[in-house]
Amino acid sequence: MILTLLCACAGRPTGVLEPVTANASASQVEMLVATTRAKANNPGEMFSGERARAPNYADITVSIPPAKARKVGDVAWPRRLPPNPATDFATLKAEEIDRRTAEQWLSNHVRKTSDGSVLVFIHGFNNQFDDAVFRFAQFVHDSGAHSVPVLATWPSRGKLLDYGYDRESTNFTRNAVENLFQYLARDPQVKEVSILAHSMGNWLALESLRQMAIRNGGLPAKFRNVMLAAPDVDVDVFGSQIVDMGKQRPRFTLFVSRDDRALAVSRRLWGNVPRLGAINPDQSPYREELEANKITVIDLTKLKEGDSLHHTKFAESPEIVQLIGKRLSDGQTLTDSRLGLGDGIVLATTGAAQTVGTAAGLVISAPVAIVDQNTLQNYGHYAETLVASGSESEPHIAKSRCNPTSQTEAKNCDR
Repeated sequence: MILTLLCACAGRPTGVLEPVTANASASQVEMLVATTRAKANNPGEMFSGERARAPNYADITVSIPPAKARKVGDVAWPRRLPPNPATDFATLKAEEIDRRTAEQWLSNHVRKTSDGSVLVFIHGFNNQFDDAVFRFAQFVHDSGAHSVPVLATWPSRGKLLDYGYDRESTNFTRNAVENLFQYLARDPQVKEVSILAHSMGNWLALESLRQMAIRNGGLPAKFRNVMLAAPDVDVDVFGSQIVDMGKQRPRFTLFVSRDDRALAVSRRLWGNVPRLGAINPDQSPYREELEANKITVIDLTKLKEGDSLHHTKFAESPEIVQLIGKRLSDGQTLTDSRLGLGDGIVLATTGAAQTVGTAAGLVISAPVAIVDQNTLQNYGHYAETLVASGSESEPHIAKSRCNPTSQTEAKNCDR
């Protein structure tokens, strides 16, 4: 069924980053790009999935079609080239720049904000460069966040069978992302930094923060929010990373979904050790460890949004995306009292959200799909086989925990 649903979608054209003329009815999102990807031969692709010897930078403006052309949470990929900005996502500007120009771009845009805030996004596995650009633009636009958007993109080949290459590319990129974080920490104009990572990008975000904390003896207070969306990270390794960061660290918000089929596959590949984004936060020892580290958890297992792998629910729920944007724009952390914010989350997710720890959390969207349509068409049978086998590792847990002997236990199982 998954194979049929995903492969039924048509592939999309390549070279969508070739700039076109703006349309008056469309909105625009400007972003700064810092990447360890190598330059692509095709100008409409800009950067490839191969590794560069030194970081590259780009100034990109994406055109978002008006509301009548798409629903909130969707990326309206063009079906043909050139794209039509009235109906499609399109690129208005895509210029490679040097580091000094990138620093000036950041300075100019931070000065225009009311709070000096920056939002750094780190995408996940199997993402071509245009995947990351368009999804981040969609999130920034739909959320209404006022922070300066910075895309930190690493060399992913955008192929399902290159999982190992992609993972090593995150290790390859750790120093570059740490250097970006160090620059934001030093820049006096930047008053607040939020980090949003998805899937395998969480490994890169956590390792870079860990390195920075060890080097500096802690993390700067201006790093306020770290949002871990569907993290493809070994749960035991995550525990050691948090310890290495020390007591002075940002507020962490973790978004999990126990029906995430992509993370079920990853679990099989990594020796059947649970992935952080698919844990049951009510279960020991996770609950106690999360409480001890004051990590807020939102369980979106019952949220009926996103792709058929249940890996992109976060990006495609309009209520959740907008709730996040408002919270960031108000200059608040993603944790608060259980009143108001927690109630709003429960309503937005139709009872799917739960929190762990001393404070309620805020759901965050994860803007990038694990697989693109072209890859699914090429390797759909392989994906179907892995997903089917990966899903076999969890049923006994659910069965053992949902055998109620009281009315209270029955209500817990109904969640």
